[in-house]
Amino acid sequence: MITFIKSFKYLTPFVLQALGIVAFTNFGIYCWLPLLFTFFLVPILELLIKPDSKNLDQVEEELAKKNKAYDFILYIAVILQYYSLWLFLTNFNFSNLTSLDIIGRVISMGLLCGSFGINVAHELGHRVNVFDQFLAKLLLLTSLYMHFFIEHNKGHHKHVATPHDPSTAKLNQSVYFFWPQTLIGTYRSAWHIAIEEAKKKNKLFYQINNEMFVFQLIQITFIFCIYFFFGFPITILFILSALIGALLLETVNYIEHYGLSRQQTTNNQYERVQPTHSWNSNHVLGRLLLFELSRHSDHHYMASRKYQILRNIDNAPQMPTGYPGMMLLSLFPALWFKVMHHQMHIQQIKD
Repeated sequence: MITFIKSFKYLTPFVLQALGIVAFTNFGIYCWLPLLFTFFLVPILELLIKPDSKNLDQVEEELAKKNKAYDFILYIAVILQYYSLWLFLTNFNFSNLTSLDIIGRVISMGLLCGSFGINVAHELGHRVNVFDQFLAKLLLLTSLYMHFFIEHNKGHHKHVATPHDPSTAKLNQSVYFFWPQTLIGTYRSAWHIAIEEAKKKNKLFYQINNEMFVFQLIQITFIFCIYFFFGFPITILFILSALIGALLLETVNYIEHYGLSRQQTTNNQYERVQPTHSWNSNHVLGRLLLFELSRHSDHHYMASRKYQILRNIDNAPQMPTGYPGMMLLSLFPALWFKVMHHQMHIQQIKD
C-alpha cells in the first residue's frame, strides 16, 4: 500500500495538463498559465528547494519495479494528452480571442506536446512490449515527431556524445545553431535507420516499405483530418504547437549532453556510454514534472531502467538547477557558456 501511495507523486505533471485545459477554455492571462508555471514558477522554486540525490534501496527498487501504478500513470497521460488536444482544436472562436490569447494557447499546446507528447512517449518507447510502444507512437503523433521513436532508440543511444549524433551539442555551440543540426539531422538519421532495417529484412521497395515512410503517411493523414474537420487556420496553429514541442524536446537534448564526448578507441568505435556522458539533475520539481528524465546519466547508462527506479550516480556531471531553469539559461548563450564551462571545470576537478 505504501509503495502504491509513493507513486502518487508522479501525478505532479498533471498540474501542467490541468493548466492546459484552463488555457484552452478561458481567455486573457489564463491562456498563459502553462508557460508561467513551467518557466517562471518552477525555476524559482527549484532555486529554493534543495536537490535530492537519494536513491531507492534494493528492496524499494524491487517493489517499485513491480508496482503497475507507475505504468498506469503514463497511460493516463496518453488519454489526457488527446483530451487536451481535442480542447485545443475545438475551442478556437476567433471572434472572441485576441492575438495574445491565440499565442498563449499555441504555446500552451506546445508545452504539452513537448512534456507529454514527446517526453512520456520517450519513456514508453523504451519499453519492450508492443502495447507501450504503440502508446508511445500515439503520443508522438500529437507532436508530429514520430521519427523520434526510430532515431532516439536506435541512433541517439548508440551514438550519443560522439560526432555521429546530431542530438549531442558540441562545446561552444549555442542552442540556436544546435536546433537546425538536430532537427534536420535526426530526421535524416531516422530515414537512414529505417531504410537499412528494411534492407536487412529483404523487403521489396525498401525506400517506401519501411517504418519511417509509414510514420510520414500517418502524420500527413492526421494533419489532413485536422484540416478537414477544423479548417486551415487551426491546422496551422496545431503545426506551430507541434514545432514548439519539438524545439522544447531538442532544447532538452541540448542541455543533456552539451560539451560531453566519448573517447574514440578505434576507427569509428567509441568507449561504452558512461554516466559521465550525460548531464544530471536531482532537482525535485524537474524530476517529477518530467518523469525523472533529468536523471539522464543513469538513463543512458542503462536505458531499460523504468523512470521510477532511475538513480543518481555520484560521478555524473551535475546541472546547477533543474531542466526548466537550464532551458531558459540556454537561450542566453554567453551566460550559458559561462555557467556550464564552470560546471565542467568542477567536474574535471572531481574526476
